[in-house]
Amino acid sequence: MASRDKEATKAKLIKAAGQVMARDGFAKMGVNAVAREATVDKVLIYRYFGGLEGLIKAYAEDGDFWPGVEELIAEPEAIYRARPAAEQMARVFRNLISALRRRPVTLEILAWEMADGNELTKHLDEVRETLGREFTRRFGHAGPAEVDLMAFSALMAASVNYLTARSRHNKSFNGMDISKEDGWKRLEETISTVCLKVLS
Repeated sequence: MASRDKEATKAKLIKAAGQVMARDGFAKMGVNAVAREATVDKVLIYRYFGGLEGLIKAYAEDGDFWPGVEELIAEPEAIYRARPAAEQMARVFRNLISALRRRPVTLEILAWEMADGNELTKHLDEVRETLGREFTRRFGHAGPAEVDLMAFSALMAASVNYLTARSRHNKSFNGMDISKEDGWKRLEETISTVCLKVLS
């Protein structure tokens, strides 16, 4: 019973950390704010996570923060590997759009990070970088030899991250309506076209 209570409290604190970051930004992130949000004693943050930094790391590693490789390929690996390189990459970036749009807290944090990067955001960056390296290790051979796949992926991922984060508070970008499904459908179709042109 005590073990279940501990895990439930840890989960509550991890969720509260995300909510505080998304709502108030990193400047106001502290053990007192998180403890208030979770309605628990702040001493539990130190007991379970060693402090605020450990809590942020736990939040970053939680599957609700950032989509993993399996969520991005969204099918058995053997089927994914059998696809042409252009289809593989287009599938990943379309799925990244869907995954991020399902995570409003993550989008708020992405927006805050752009304006207020600090020591705490390093843990969030590390998780994304680790997942990126894992993806490259498993699938980085795809595409023509003359294409710098890492640079191409960075450009595409940065575009997706920025536009999804922007869509939380801005309806449009460069004339595109990013508040409606039609706008995202156009962007996803364009991702497929770009991948086809570059990686075929």
